[in-house]
Amino acid sequence: MRREKRLESMLEVLDILEKKYPEARCALDFRNPWQLLVATILSAQCTDRQVNIVTADLFDRFPHPRCLASAGLDEIEDRIRSTGFFRNKAKNLIGCATALLERHGGEVPQTMEELVALPGVGRKTANVVLGNAFGIPGLAVDTHVKRLVRRLGWSRRQDPEGIEKDLCSILPPPLWTQTSHLLIHHGRALCKARGPLCSRCPVQPLCPRTGVKSGL
Repeated sequence: MRREKRLESMLEVLDILEKKYPEARCALDFRNPWQLLVATILSAQCTDRQVNIVTADLFDRFPHPRCLASAGLDEIEDRIRSTGFFRNKAKNLIGCATALLERHGGEVPQTMEELVALPGVGRKTANVVLGNAFGIPGLAVDTHVKRLVRRLGWSRRQDPEGIEKDLCSILPPPLWTQTSHLLIHHGRALCKARGPLCSRCPVQPLCPRTGVKSGL
């Protein structure tokens, strides 16, 4: 019964956020799974807006894993420098492209196990690719999702994988991908890390942090 109550409360919040952010979707620009994989790797510790600026040129120069696998490390570093941690990201991009050619015929795999085995790919990146490139349910936990689920009382865990397990154990799979988008949008717009704008928040009455009806 407690699980049903938790699900009911979570669905109520998600319904409110869906109405608040009907445009919620992946903010990274991509045309195919390869582009989304590259963009998501670059998005670590970088804004989606800056990644989109960088990838607009990068995808023209390297439209396929084969192109990137044979690229010089210095060139990649120069092209992605503004995304931060560019040396490590450049190595991962070349390593990832090489692995795709060697293991998957240049195609992006469609399973969590195969994706996380690629250089530079963790569960968050894998879930982004699965959910947005292939329509396979995946709940990506970034800093916004991590912050909001703790404020909402949906999970007390600190680690992203633990949070993912908590949410996925209650929410039905068809909601996983969109749940990430809604929480990320809300985290950027109102439920910010420094000074959440609670007085403007549509889920404030349901939030254990400030409201009176937690349902948990």
